[in-house]
Amino acid sequence: MEQALAHSTSYLLTVAGLAVVVLLVLIMKFKVHAFASLVIVSGLTALATGIPYTRIMPELLNGFGSTLGSVALLVGLGAMIGKILEQSGGAQVLADTLIKVLGEKRAPLALGIASLLFAFPIFFDAGLVVMLPVVLSVARRLGGSLLLYAMPATGAFSVMHVFLPPHPGPVAASGILGANVGLLVFIGLIIALPTWYLSSYLYGQFCGKKWFVKVPDLFADDEPAPGEAKKQVTPPKFTTVLSILLTPVILIFINTGITTLQATGALPKSDVLSLITIFGQTPIALLITLILCLCVFGKEFGMKQLERFCEKALGPICSVVLVTGAGGMFGGILRASGIGDALATTLSDLGIPAIAAAFIIAACLRVAQGSATVALTTTAALIAPIVAGADYSQIQICAIVASVAAGSVVLSHFNDSGFWLFKGLYDVDEKTTLRTWTVLETLIGTIGFTFAVVLYLIF
Repeated sequence: MEQALAHSTSYLLTVAGLAVVVLLVLIMKFKVHAFASLVIVSGLTALATGIPYTRIMPELLNGFGSTLGSVALLVGLGAMIGKILEQSGGAQVLADTLIKVLGEKRAPLALGIASLLFAFPIFFDAGLVVMLPVVLSVARRLGGSLLLYAMPATGAFSVMHVFLPPHPGPVAASGILGANVGLLVFIGLIIALPTWYLSSYLYGQFCGKKWFVKVPDLFADDEPAPGEAKKQVTPPKFTTVLSILLTPVILIFINTGITTLQATGALPKSDVLSLITIFGQTPIALLITLILCLCVFGKEFGMKQLERFCEKALGPICSVVLVTGAGGMFGGILRASGIGDALATTLSDLGIPAIAAAFIIAACLRVAQGSATVALTTTAALIAPIVAGADYSQIQICAIVASVAAGSVVLSHFNDSGFWLFKGLYDVDEKTTLRTWTVLETLIGTIGFTFAVVLYLIF
């Protein structure tokens, strides 16, 4: 039976650093496609870190498959919903209404506020694909760089996903560290809202003025089939579009509400509630929303035309899905190699305050292996004995949870599926993604950590 080679922490960290450098060179200098580059570097990293030969392919496939399992359904269903909303004029109706209420100059702010509201119960990737046609429609109508509109919306989903229950990271960390979930919601909002404004809205305005990114053709108008005249469409009502967009949000909110109450013991478990929560699982919620779209617009377009919309929606996102899966493959290899564990063990022995150690350990784990959830839960487990052995107030414990969450989001790069999702959905190159998405995530983490420290010191 093959055994993995034992390597020092310095060796493992050197391998991780070199892997990122090689990835950068392949993609940016030699123009090798990101999907192929990630597969190549993942395999080389597995060999260099001593993963047994018989385990290399299973580990590669496990990282790839587990990421695809969570992303492919969401992106595919979201793309079909987005295509139908775009072709029906629904995205334009929503965009026009937002602009009418707040004015064209405040369109990025309007998109950000709408995304903050949607993001409370809905996860980052699902929310992003649901709001995507609205963002693209506003950007196409008002002109300018796509970043002006994309950054506030994207940052809103990221901020809420990082700091607020019922999202899985904060909930898991609060359970491990013994934080009060209700208080954590309040503390999370205090941290998340100003963090979003500084990191996503203001930085998004800077990015939009500095780098021009054109609106991609993901949901662009289609030419009619041969022999068919271009159909004149009656745009749906604003309330119809809003109802469709709110459908997955409400279903997911019900799911997370029930599961959160059951986890705290406030609600008993039953078969009826279990059945209800199934409809609020993100892929099922999006599938129900797609079915609703087909029912609403079936009379206007006919099922044959809607089927054509759905088919054309899947082509452009295939690359997004594959590259995102390959990013998960790279992150999986980094985890299996022991790089994250070695780094966490070393950092946990440093004699620094718990709130600072929480941020540093989570940040290093995030950079080393890519997964924010893994970084967050691992860090929470490492510092749990420190928190349990000290006399912290509940607000201080919540601040430590926020600090862990903040560290788990910084410096998103090639081993993070979110990096490739942002790049693919907005059709930007790797260099621009590093300048925008990576900096955005780092600002969210560092600014959020700063607010958490202030609360920790005051209370």
